[in-house]
Amino acid sequence: MKTLVVCSGGLDSVSLAHKIAAEQTLIGLLSFDYGQRHRKEVEFAALAAKRLGVPHQVIDITAIGKSLTGSALTDDLEVPDGHYAEETMKITVVPNRNAIMLAIAFGVAAAKKADAVAVAVHGGDHFIYPDCRPGFIDAFQVMQNHALDGYADVKLLAPFVTVPKSGIVREGAKYHTPFAETWSCYKGGEKHCGRCGTCVERREAFHLAGVTDTTVYGDPDFWVAATQGFKAEEV
Repeated sequence: MKTLVVCSGGLDSVSLAHKIAAEQTLIGLLSFDYGQRHRKEVEFAALAAKRLGVPHQVIDITAIGKSLTGSALTDDLEVPDGHYAEETMKITVVPNRNAIMLAIAFGVAAAKKADAVAVAVHGGDHFIYPDCRPGFIDAFQVMQNHALDGYADVKLLAPFVTVPKSGIVREGAKYHTPFAETWSCYKGGEKHCGRCGTCVERREAFHLAGVTDTTVYGDPDFWVAATQGFKAEEV
């Protein structure tokens, strides 16, 4: 199955790219520049593509991103610290982001005669991101079946959609993903801040997975206090 992976350069999508490369025929990585507060993660997607020996295409949708206002990822708003499940994390939602990106990815896949598009949405995203939930994935596939009817048959692969972040870390380790060459932090500094939702989730996931975390964090212990009071991921 010839598969195109939507890759942000984060731990999840790079792990997915390694998984697809091992299990199927990976034909390329597709990244999006939507005007996010930093493009550092896209650089890590490029590294992954080079490592896996496939093309890396970056699609510029910054003009669209300028209209998706109200998010700390696209506007000049402070990225909150804390656990993903906290109410404050809703400020990191970019409305309809995955629907827009996947629609483009399916068009690219159809043009390239690919069989599938793979995306790394996962169980931990469900708290605040409606376009990362199983219902969205299923509905998007139905929509694309109609959109490409008679032209192409492209499947949406989301193997992590019910998997906790710790499970992705295990999968990544299984397929020898170089975790240090992935980027999660929303703040985009010299190193992972250790305090934003993605850093807390990342640090907790390695702990629950029992896998050594080689990531350098500005505040490596903040995750302990941030995760207290929240139910740990199913492992």
